Amino acid sequence: MTKFAIVFPGQGSQFVGMGRGLSEAYPVAARAFEEANDALGFDLGAIAFGGPAAELDRTEYTQPALLAASIAALRVLNERAPVVPDFYAGHSLGEYTALVAAGAIAFKDAVRIVHLRGRFMQEAVPAGFGRMCAVIGLDIDEVASVCAAASTGESVAVPANINSPQQIVISGHAAAVDRAAGLAKEKGAKRVIVLQVSAPSHSPLMESAALRLGEELAGIAWSPFAVPVVSNVEAESMRDAAAVKGLLMRQLTSPVRWVDVIRKMRADGVGRILEAGPGKVLTGLIKRIEPDIVTFNMGEPADVEKAVEAMSCGR
Repeated sequence: MTKFAIVFPGQGSQFVGMGRGLSEAYPVAARAFEEANDALGFDLGAIAFGGPAAELDRTEYTQPALLAASIAALRVLNERAPVVPDFYAGHSLGEYTALVAAGAIAFKDAVRIVHLRGRFMQEAVPAGFGRMCAVIGLDIDEVASVCAAASTGESVAVPANINSPQQIVISGHAAAVDRAAGLAKEKGAKRVIVLQVSAPSHSPLMESAALRLGEELAGIAWSPFAVPVVSNVEAESMRDAAAVKGLLMRQLTSPVRWVDVIRKMRADGVGRILEAGPGKVLTGLIKRIEPDIVTFNMGEPADVEKAVEAMSCGR
């Protein structure tokens, strides 16, 4: 029988109004935001549902809001058609959602941790010091080559998000990323897009944030995994709760190996993947990585019955 996975989006999928439709239609979704509000001590739901966009896009709010919206979607799904997937995975911030779904960390703890994670990332570098840009049309070896050529002893650029075989985000010091972007264009990149982000994620510049995050993760009560989570850092199944802290710390300074994550699940027999949470970013990426995987998403009330039917037909 074809295996089934659920994946969760990361930063960049947020939009004002996310989670509102599900929360209005399903009490179980509304309770997810109420629990997040209680854990944080402020009204996260108001920011997610009503913005303004500038506030929602602040990393310390984006991350818990995406986590809450994704868990709200998952709870609706579980209420309508309880299905245990063979794997969970999440893109960057989405990995925390996957860990909640797998039972490795309590939702209230994860909401608090990702709020701090966003703050630590924001505070790790001064404004304008770092940069990220997406390179379209070059493979990982070509992007790694231009990053190496653009880096110096004082200024580095690295591949940060390996999103698809031909879409790779680079991150690091602003000067080095600018040099790498220029070299990528010379090498034949179709597009180079500077991302409007405030922190150079998944780069060595996040080392101080990783250390601060580690101190917070040390106080978390981790539980055994009910379902394996395929990690961003190693693209292997996480099953040992004792290893989670180290992997989440490394995630901040290491590339998100999304191509390898999807290929790992495909090699292990996954033929259907549901994206639970706001937007369809991961659905699009999966189609570029493994076109034969059947994908569907659930983030709005209109998606619920389609998702339930798709899962019922596939089991």
